[in-house]
Amino acid sequence: MTAPRFGSVDDLLADARSRLERLDPPAAAAAIAAGARLVDIRPTWQRRAEGEIRGAHIIERNHLEWRLDPGSDSRIDAAAPGQRWVVICSEGYTSSLAADALNSIGVPATDVVGGFRAWRAADLPTTDGGTEPEADVGH
Repeated sequence: MTAPRFGSVDDLLADARSRLERLDPPAAAAAIAAGARLVDIRPTWQRRAEGEIRGAHIIERNHLEWRLDPGSDSRIDAAAPGQRWVVICSEGYTSSLAADALNSIGVPATDVVGGFRAWRAADLPTTDGGTEPEADVGH
């Protein structure tokens, strides 16, 4: 058995976050307005229950790196070299791990402190959920 690299999941999360410049919801909205793209990695059931953000790319977590890596045969059209991504999940935990993974393959990414729940609490625009994976939330 291989020795674990981290003593706990909290240590793993802290390590990932040590390499991110995380954004609070207003800063994330400003980054998106300036050209970053938002990617929502929550599963369908969670987006249906909580809502979505207009313009977000819906890519569930298990496909993320393949869809956003510009060199991947499975990439989406928006996955251009140098494109910056803002990753969002429900509360900002999974998104930190996902953003760190994207950075590790050369895809510039960060995440939203507090996730979708903080976005909504900041009174930033949301819409009802239910967009199918691999689609963009309508405007």
